[in-house]
Amino acid sequence: MITGNHQLKARKVYFDFAESSVCWMPNDPLCSHVANGINMLLPAGEFWFCRVFNKTLPYITDETLKQEVVGFVRQEAAHARAHEKAQDFLRENGYDIQDPLNRAHFVFNILLGDKPFGLPLVKGKKLEEYWLLFRVGVIAAIEHFTGTIGQWTLDSKSWDSADPAMADLFRWHLAEEVEHRCVAYDLFQHLLTNKLGFYVSRQVIMAAIFPLFIYFLADFARSLGKQDLEHEDIQKLMRRGFFNFIREFEKTATRSDNLPTIKYLWKATLRWVSPKFNPIHEGDTEQALAYMARSPAVQYFEQMAQHSAKPATLS
Repeated sequence: MITGNHQLKARKVYFDFAESSVCWMPNDPLCSHVANGINMLLPAGEFWFCRVFNKTLPYITDETLKQEVVGFVRQEAAHARAHEKAQDFLRENGYDIQDPLNRAHFVFNILLGDKPFGLPLVKGKKLEEYWLLFRVGVIAAIEHFTGTIGQWTLDSKSWDSADPAMADLFRWHLAEEVEHRCVAYDLFQHLLTNKLGFYVSRQVIMAAIFPLFIYFLADFARSLGKQDLEHEDIQKLMRRGFFNFIREFEKTATRSDNLPTIKYLWKATLRWVSPKFNPIHEGDTEQALAYMARSPAVQYFEQMAQHSAKPATLS
């Protein structure tokens, strides 16, 4: 656990995309579409995180961890709502995002819903507990990527020239991912007390999650790029297939440094393999808190609160 006396909390945020562009990273529509694709995947996934973690609360015997799980759930719900606003932004700019949203719904609400792999005839109290534990492991694996990507975002300066509202959306979100990077891992370890079983389980789960994570990033980005009427070269690339997309993305992300590369994510996966792995070493909490203290979206509400607290004066 990393929070100590620090309490995880959901921060009120406000984003105004009125002046934003869909291709919000300068001269880099490819990386912009990859990031925008995440906007379509996140709300369904993060609301699913919340539902799963709420179901674990009766099984948590450590009160500190329980409070961290509650804070985690509140932060993830706030993330989901913010990215829903980004979905509206894509619609307002003429993008049809319903098919990707349907796929996200199927994965999180059907395939990974309360019935194992969507099979309604599979029943049993013990099986339900195993299924819950498995889904916590899936979240722990996903949170490893969001935490490491979050630290990359905190260290990178490439978004300093990007659209400020969209950059702040991702930076605020990913800073909170760094802040709560240990919670899912700690919860999975707490619920699966056998050390060998914990190690083997998280490796098996990650072996499935890593390729699926890359696939969905590419799939959702391609669904947007095919609709990009301003960049004919991007439209052609998105129609050339998955592996062509992956090769071009790797070259573009390496050159522009606008997003972490797949090589970067692969190295993060290799660190997960170590028996000594712990997410506490994957990020800098103080750095994350420092960004949130200056995030325009966070400051908006804090300034409003300070203004409303001031006593009225006579002019």
